[in-house]
Amino acid sequence: MQSLIRRSVCTLLLGCSLLLPAVSPGQDDGSPPAVPTVWTAEQAVSYALANSPDSRIVLERIRAAEAQARMADAADLPAITLSGGYSQTDNPMYSFGNILNQGAFDNSIDFNDPGRTDDLQLKAEIQYRLYSGGRDTANRQAASARVDGAATDRTSLYRQLAFEVVRAFHTVVQAEEMTAVRREALEAITASLAVAQARFEADTLLQQDLLTIELQQATASENLIAGRHAEELAGRRFLNLLGLPKGEVRLDRSHGLNQELPATVSAAGRHELTSLKAAIRAAEAAVAAARGAKKPTVDSFASYQVDNGTVLDDGGDSWMAGLRLNYTLYDGDHTNAAIALAESRLRETQAQLAKTELALDLEVQQAELDYDQAGQRLQVTEKMVAAAGETARLSRERFKEGVILAIDLIDVETRLSDALARRSSAKSMYQIARANLRRAMGLPQFDEDGATEKEIAQ
Repeated sequence: MQSLIRRSVCTLLLGCSLLLPAVSPGQDDGSPPAVPTVWTAEQAVSYALANSPDSRIVLERIRAAEAQARMADAADLPAITLSGGYSQTDNPMYSFGNILNQGAFDNSIDFNDPGRTDDLQLKAEIQYRLYSGGRDTANRQAASARVDGAATDRTSLYRQLAFEVVRAFHTVVQAEEMTAVRREALEAITASLAVAQARFEADTLLQQDLLTIELQQATASENLIAGRHAEELAGRRFLNLLGLPKGEVRLDRSHGLNQELPATVSAAGRHELTSLKAAIRAAEAAVAAARGAKKPTVDSFASYQVDNGTVLDDGGDSWMAGLRLNYTLYDGDHTNAAIALAESRLRETQAQLAKTELALDLEVQQAELDYDQAGQRLQVTEKMVAAAGETARLSRERFKEGVILAIDLIDVETRLSDALARRSSAKSMYQIARANLRRAMGLPQFDEDGATEKEIAQ
């Protein structure tokens, strides 16, 4: 009999193991991509999409939505359970039940005192819902819509992250150019100071003018220190956006800085709209699921049971099958309240879609105006630099000849530095405005962004 018990237990464990899903080792070791020694704008965007914590967060949200979808799909499949247990008793009711289940009854048994019995029970049961009032179908539709919404949210985040990376890239470029401007200004004023000292020693320049130029040199040195600090801070912000704690920032400005723009400017490509439309589908399905609670459910079931005992040294088996109908006549108005809640959330989501359409349309118009303004400003600053550079060259020659005062030279040098700084800012703002217009239209910053997003999703 003990060998029979062992075989039965082994059979139960084997059946349970067959129902468990196969577990395969992970394919992704989670290691970050290689860090380039010199960053192009495209490389920075691709690296950020793969390595940024924001990307990992949104991917986990997608996986959670997909898991919910699988849970909803499980309603279409039967539920199979295996159970087993062993017990001993001298309770007349349970003991007599064991005798009947094991097929060991005879007329000599006393109903009031059947004696001690034991039972090893193994049971397999299957249940399947035939009709759920439409709730299971609605839950699957809602879960599918949430998966679609999570996927579009991922794309929206990628678009925003790519823009932030491009903006940070051009901010570093601007900071480097501003440092160069400050350095050139310091070199220019230092050269003028050498001329001033020579003229002062030759008694052709007042000491006050010499001190004025020395003060301007100190100011230029301070500006260079501030420029270097801004450059270092911009580099650290750039690395932080890429998910890197530290490192050297070296940029390649030779290509990838002139993204094309479509002829038609529109917010129709924004994935926020697609996400909200998916949310509306999910809300509509939630309303259908809530209304399904007013309908009955029909379940089918079947089971097979084996009972064995060592005391009576006998055994038997049995089966059961049937249908079960459940219908709620009154639940304290809970279902009506749930329907009203679902309908209210649907109307709220629909209103949110209308609001978002207006907001995105305005955002695109503003981005287009900013881009046009940035282009005009860049053209003006180019002319400013050309004029200020020529004026500074002539003024330096005239200062050497003693024709103009030191204060006039300092004023010219200041205007040149200001013009160079304005042009650097205009160039950066023009590039950022173009990237922002692409973002506002729902476009990737570069052609390879789409391929990178698909690789990350896999």
